[in-house]
Amino acid sequence: MLDIYAGENALKTIQEQGFKQTLFTNFLGASGGPKWFTLFGLDKYLFGEFFQNRTTELNLIGSSAGAFRAACLSQNDPVAAISRLANKYANTVYSNKPTTQDISNSAVEMLDHIFNQTGINEIINNPIFKAHFIVAKSQGLTSYENKIIQGTGLIANMILNKIDRKLLARQYQRFIYRPASSQIKIHDPYHFPSHYIDFTQENISAALLASGSIPMVMSGIKNIPDSPTGTYRDGGIIDYHFDFSIENQNTNQGLTLYPHFSPTPKAGWFDKNSSRQVLTKNYQNTVLLVPSAKFIASLPFNKIPDRTDFQHLDATTRIKYWLTVLNATDQLAESLNDFIVKQDLNRIKPFRP
Repeated sequence: MLDIYAGENALKTIQEQGFKQTLFTNFLGASGGPKWFTLFGLDKYLFGEFFQNRTTELNLIGSSAGAFRAACLSQNDPVAAISRLANKYANTVYSNKPTTQDISNSAVEMLDHIFNQTGINEIINNPIFKAHFIVAKSQGLTSYENKIIQGTGLIANMILNKIDRKLLARQYQRFIYRPASSQIKIHDPYHFPSHYIDFTQENISAALLASGSIPMVMSGIKNIPDSPTGTYRDGGIIDYHFDFSIENQNTNQGLTLYPHFSPTPKAGWFDKNSSRQVLTKNYQNTVLLVPSAKFIASLPFNKIPDRTDFQHLDATTRIKYWLTVLNATDQLAESLNDFIVKQDLNRIKPFRP
């Protein structure tokens, strides 16, 4: 049910020391909207059991849906918080032709729901599980809300990315919102400018909302507090599935755990349909937990959820489908637990992009 992949150094480390939670210092959460539903059972297991008694810091780094997950998993009751997110998102219903403002308003409601009464303080002050939200600051045409102008900018970005991903650094800057105690640094071979902003009561909600503000679908977030003036959008634009390495100056550098819905991660949003592969060197210390093809084939419609389900399925059918997937992912948690208990390291496959 669950496929496990490891980069060269991660595989060697696990073969020497076994698979245990103390090996990991980082946790990644990718963009992808409701594709994340396939990881729900893993999130509950990892933060309800595997990491439950952790005493050293774990940096949770996410963009878009991955940032929302990080916000939940760094609260005092991560299982309750991630369950609030899953149920709220799965039961979302829009009108037949929702506007960008309608969808943005729904996202604000979701934020309030997952933060609950004390979530913001818990995230800011958590000494162990440290959330990091990746946001893309837009420059040029994509900073405008007018859809014709914004769409023209996105087409230009697509062309630039096809020529060379590094060219997108002229159009976007990476902003990482994080706890003040965090000391991680991102090493990006594509040279996107990276800026680190400490969480405050005033900026954390806007930063999380910005990280999930999909171009052309939602409104950009203007002028996040404690940040440079400008328009901030979905972090997945430049960090869709990630293609960077992580340095942690606070602790001994460990491995990165990455539950992901695909065995072939893509660097940025504009790489979704391209043949560009992530760099193997950026995944040397990474372990990917991926739903198997057999598991996906067992789901309704033989696929994982995605945003097009809003257009292709009526609300009743879609919600039933999504809730079925959420329940089914407990099988992945059971598969992972079986692997850990038995330490069946032969199940680990070398990661090859």
